[in-house]
Amino acid sequence: MKISGSDLHLFRVFESVVRNGGMSAAQMELSLSQPTVSNHLTALEQRLGVKLCERGRRGFSLTEEGRRVYEISTEITGMLDANSARLSCVRSALAGKVGVGIVDCLATDPSFRIADAIAELSETAPEIELDLKIMRPNDITKAVAENDIDVGIGGSDIKVASVQYQIIYREEHAVFCGSTHPLFRRDDETITSAECYGHPWVHRGYWYGIRRHRFDNAAANRVTFDIEAQLLMVLSGAYLGVLPIHFASMFEQQGRLRRLPIADEAYSADIEVATRAGEQAANVAYVRDAIIKAHRMHL
Repeated sequence: MKISGSDLHLFRVFESVVRNGGMSAAQMELSLSQPTVSNHLTALEQRLGVKLCERGRRGFSLTEEGRRVYEISTEITGMLDANSARLSCVRSALAGKVGVGIVDCLATDPSFRIADAIAELSETAPEIELDLKIMRPNDITKAVAENDIDVGIGGSDIKVASVQYQIIYREEHAVFCGSTHPLFRRDDETITSAECYGHPWVHRGYWYGIRRHRFDNAAANRVTFDIEAQLLMVLSGAYLGVLPIHFASMFEQQGRLRRLPIADEAYSADIEVATRAGEQAANVAYVRDAIIKAHRMHL
């Protein structure tokens, strides 16, 4: 069997499903819908002519053929990732394009020092071409893991074994309501957490763990995957939402938002630099280190 580029994509989807113990968890890592993940598995089974796994109400389990294919698949993708880094090193050490994915709405955060890193790189490594993209957190993790970008900056509750993470600072969040919300003009001492959780909320779909469970009992949840979209829903006065303080402060000063008196450690997020695990190409390592250095200088 001759392996094509589309086969490699199917292998990576299959590996994610096995690694996560099923399609539900894998779909978040891959940023794909569950039907799409299922279709990819079916396509790989048809391509190989074997049944790879049992999936259904009884849960997920590999067949004997599936276990063998998983072994071969991880060997193939592992070798490709390792040799991609080696090939990059053949080129001039500090030149070429380096793809950097960044989560939305960090530009207003004074703790985010990417501008300092860019200035440093323009002086010390002018032949490195930075390709900056604004991306969703889970898309960043997936893109780094699949070699679509070289460096990711953001925070995701889902971690991938093939990606290494370095925390560069902590982004503070708070609960906000819009100017037409019933809580907007209430005195702080009359507002309780329990009452707040009785109101409709809008939260981000890529939150997991404690941040997701905190909203289990909140009425009429709405979900968005972009902070600016979440802000618009909070500004409507129909929903409460957890927003980055640096991003919401301008609207608070304009009298369009109010920060509610609820403090919780879960309302903070680690901003991390993510790169593929293992050896990095010299230009990628240089960009990563410049970003980390810029933030350490301002701690």
